[in-house]
Amino acid sequence: MLAKITQIFRIKELRNKIFFILALLVVFRLVANIPIPGVDQNRLKMFFDSNQLFGLLNLFSGRGLSSISLVMLGVGPYITASIIMQLLTMIVPSLEKIYKEEGEAGRQKFNQWTRWATVPLAAMQTFGMIALFRSQGIIAATGVMNVVSMMVIATAGTIFLMWLGELITEKGVGNGVSLIIFAGIVSGIPSTIAKTYATMDSSQIFTYLILGVILIAAIAAVVFMTEGQRNMPVSYAKRIKGNKMYGGTSTHLPLRINQAGVIPIIFALSIMLFPGMIANFLTKSPNAILANIAVKVSALFSPSNWFYWMFYFILVVAFTYFYTAVVFDPNKIAESLQKQGGYILGIRPGKNTADYLYRIMNRITLSGAIFLGLIAILPFFIQSFTNIGSVSIGGTGLLIVVSVVIETIKQVQGQLAMRDYEGF
Repeated sequence: MLAKITQIFRIKELRNKIFFILALLVVFRLVANIPIPGVDQNRLKMFFDSNQLFGLLNLFSGRGLSSISLVMLGVGPYITASIIMQLLTMIVPSLEKIYKEEGEAGRQKFNQWTRWATVPLAAMQTFGMIALFRSQGIIAATGVMNVVSMMVIATAGTIFLMWLGELITEKGVGNGVSLIIFAGIVSGIPSTIAKTYATMDSSQIFTYLILGVILIAAIAAVVFMTEGQRNMPVSYAKRIKGNKMYGGTSTHLPLRINQAGVIPIIFALSIMLFPGMIANFLTKSPNAILANIAVKVSALFSPSNWFYWMFYFILVVAFTYFYTAVVFDPNKIAESLQKQGGYILGIRPGKNTADYLYRIMNRITLSGAIFLGLIAILPFFIQSFTNIGSVSIGGTGLLIVVSVVIETIKQVQGQLAMRDYEGF
């Protein structure tokens, strides 16, 4: 590892890329710590401590939402726009044709539409956030012009971060948007460690050691499952064109265990937290029956209730299957293999291949879905058995951090390998 790091900094072009990316991430962290005027920071802190849904939104904003900074929404609207556009390609055939059949020009057009869709999404999300924070007494701003100015600032901040992310991506060392989210998550680790150290009880040293072992094991498991895949052997028939023979080779089709990534956890947590959040608002209702129902629903969807964990786990598993079905189309893969003269040994091309891939993918997804469910509820179990309030960065953050690190390392290794071939 030390030799690789030394080699990275010996290559001037790669070294300049890394320093440039670090400089952009520093700019992002500086902007994320400049708050919008008129914010009650004490009420804001209490609000985020008692609301996990906005804790998740804060995670994807690069921790800019917890201070209502100039980039309070982070790259969240851009991620939302990207997911919407990706789902639309599965529904609208013309969009799918543009994205897959028009090559680089089609992808550039698709990305441009995603950027345009980010602007109204950022404006709507900012208006909703401002309305919510004003109702909680966090923002004291009144008047149309104040609200409009906040919407313009927050929308411009999202566009600015989107631009920074694309600059990072152009450098070819990691995905820019992912690295911005990564920087926001990692920036909260020092404060978490400091808080844990300040509240540490010397009689719980053994508990902290067990916690450390669990976290290391969780990171190793995330790496293993993120990289895990099943290689499906594929052979290609021999074809003769003119005086030359093509095909006759064997390769493999990689089927990843975790096709859905972190998306199922995001969907599941969003759905899980809405009933509790709505119930908390209705507990003060003047209608006694409605208030009692709201209290019971709020207790049922509290993270301290076993029902919350069980239902959360089931939702993560269900959404893993749903999103895998969206992004993995066995019929199109089978059709593509058939057109290229490829086939899976022992399986007839066409529909039989599609059915076989569907069955195999369902079996693989089961292990990936159970793993995502366990990672999602891991922080709650740790807090219950150790009574430690601050437990690392959570399951969602852990998956994001590990995935970004693995992707960035692969791209850096690719850059090094390219230099090795040039030297050879």
